[in-house]
Amino acid sequence: MRIASDIGGTFTDLVAFDEQTGELSLAKVPTTPDDLTRGVLETLDSARVEAAWTGPFIHGTTLIINTITERNGARTGLLTTRGFRDVLEIGRANRPDIYNFSFRKPEPFVPRDLRLEVTERMSHKGEVLTPLDEDDVRRGVRALLDRGVRAIAICFLHAYRNPAHERRAAEIARADAPATPVSVSSEITREWREYERTSTAVLNAYVHPLAASYLSGLENSLTGRGAAGQALHVMQSSGGITTFSEARAAPIRLVESGPAGSVLGAIALGQLLGERDILSLDIGGTTAKSAVLPGREARITTEYKVEWTPTSPGYPLMIPVIDIAEIGAGGGSIARIDEAGRLEVGPRSAGAAPGPACYGRGGEEPTVTDANLLCGRINPAYFLGGSIPLDVPAARRAIRRLAAPCGVTDADAARGILRLANAITESLLRRVTLRRGHDPRRFALIAFGGGGPMHASTLARSLRIRRVVIPVAPAHFSAWGMLMADVRADLVRTAVMRAEPSQASALAAILREIEPEIVAHVGRGGLDPGRISTRRFAELRYVGQEHTVKVPLPEGPLDRAALDQLIERFHALHEQRYTFRLPNAVEIVSLHVAAVGAVDRPRPARLERSPPDPAPARKGHRTVDFDDLGTLESAVYERDRLRPGMRVEGPAIVEEPAASTVLLPGDRLAVHEQGSLLIDIDIDAPSPDGARPWPP
Repeated sequence: MRIASDIGGTFTDLVAFDEQTGELSLAKVPTTPDDLTRGVLETLDSARVEAAWTGPFIHGTTLIINTITERNGARTGLLTTRGFRDVLEIGRANRPDIYNFSFRKPEPFVPRDLRLEVTERMSHKGEVLTPLDEDDVRRGVRALLDRGVRAIAICFLHAYRNPAHERRAAEIARADAPATPVSVSSEITREWREYERTSTAVLNAYVHPLAASYLSGLENSLTGRGAAGQALHVMQSSGGITTFSEARAAPIRLVESGPAGSVLGAIALGQLLGERDILSLDIGGTTAKSAVLPGREARITTEYKVEWTPTSPGYPLMIPVIDIAEIGAGGGSIARIDEAGRLEVGPRSAGAAPGPACYGRGGEEPTVTDANLLCGRINPAYFLGGSIPLDVPAARRAIRRLAAPCGVTDADAARGILRLANAITESLLRRVTLRRGHDPRRFALIAFGGGGPMHASTLARSLRIRRVVIPVAPAHFSAWGMLMADVRADLVRTAVMRAEPSQASALAAILREIEPEIVAHVGRGGLDPGRISTRRFAELRYVGQEHTVKVPLPEGPLDRAALDQLIERFHALHEQRYTFRLPNAVEIVSLHVAAVGAVDRPRPARLERSPPDPAPARKGHRTVDFDDLGTLESAVYERDRLRPGMRVEGPAIVEEPAASTVLLPGDRLAVHEQGSLLIDIDIDAPSPDGARPWPP
């Protein structure tokens, strides 16, 4: 069996695909923050899946991002070039909220007394200007250990160009402190930008002890149950999988492992349905995430920032990450009235414990899930197939905490929460489409997570998206997407030069150097060399600019004609993203090579067709509040009984154990032969919240 396990902020999911029968086994249990491994093992038990049956086992986890956001990582020390101990604190001046006079920089993860300097210096060309003082390194390591440090980061100036000093310092540190993990910037990234490299090395060190302990514990638990060690893999933020041992060495690469799986799932589903341009929307318990996938291609960026918001610059991570935008607006997001008397939804979440008030676990604050329950969009007796009966009176009491001070009814307060949650999520979709030069009207919206199917139709109508797709088992979709993941490794090398035909041979020489290195890295696990391919990119900019645009390199040899084609691609992508092109000279900043080892992917079985009448799937009806569209009697259908050929018209609710799909009046639903729900949106119909569709 192929098994994928995904730990979310609220629930832990498992998808098991039986390669002989084509059947999917699903499990979902509340996440166990005190012991994440326990939740993974509980999903195996719930799905009645034996670890010994495992072929590939792929794991995604929120441990890394949670360790950073909750500030419960290891006490970390930093060794850096003399004169540069404050790079981490100085950061960048280009903060997002420039008119905020109350702005405070994010606190560095390493306080100043734990940032120690070492005598050494490289030039920007990689030449040794000052030899490494090895005694300085030894003194620094001893001082950090004396101060209670449990992890050490090393980042020297220009080590991306010549890592010799970093490597020697790491050898000394690992010899003098064998029990203390050492994170070296050049082992994680070979790109320039001193602050970003330092931040990446520090955060890798910060999460390393906890991540290594967790991954080792999970590996031992699974192998103890009979799983083969070589079958165990971890999902990386880049969209590829790697071994547990590789993940332990650089756990920061797992910071967005779960969301990366959902993007791979969206791409695979788009291929299955013949949809070329895809917009993914994942609304889970804690956050909403979205990625724009033109041509079914995910953009990989190395400019990721943890805790970035419109008012905070966050913390940069220079690692390959699928470009996913995220906001704190999930089912567990808490609604409150702020100091100015305005309604807010998120980013604070009720999480897995205690969870929304309706879970009956002690939560008292109103959440988006409570609002959806009061509006009739969730069946309180069928949540997780009835395993967690929802407490409607508790949800009403929580909503009343908002309604009473505002002088409105409980129903009005619930509608207000959903309106604001939809508005926040719509801004997320606009950010990844319109602000990046993409017209959302030409995309199909693939919505998943526990909350995605409830909100997708409203959001699509506001953005005039004509097609919404709800995949099979949408609340397990990130785990399903992990089954589509190939083995992958990325190497980015800074190489600044003019993009001119005369530089073709120099660029080709760099590619000849790094391509075999990254291909060998992917092939370490015994993968058939014939299944390994490479994808090449270059980061370009106009001379005088600061940041870059990533452009795919043409196939074949990198000659003068290929370089001309690369430059033209850059002009076109720059114009798409920023609306203009310049006659200026163009320069290459970095080369990015990804080695991908293809794996066999499961294909869902086809379902038998049925007549158009959906009566066999109808299980009743109930009153649903559609806000400005009215409170309407709506047919309720069981998802598992819907078959290809059946047609459903809104208003209606399609229920399944872990999700509910809401059809607005005018929506038309068909079932794909694989089981996905295809919803055609009446884009000229009014939106439930009274908002006018874009554009008018």
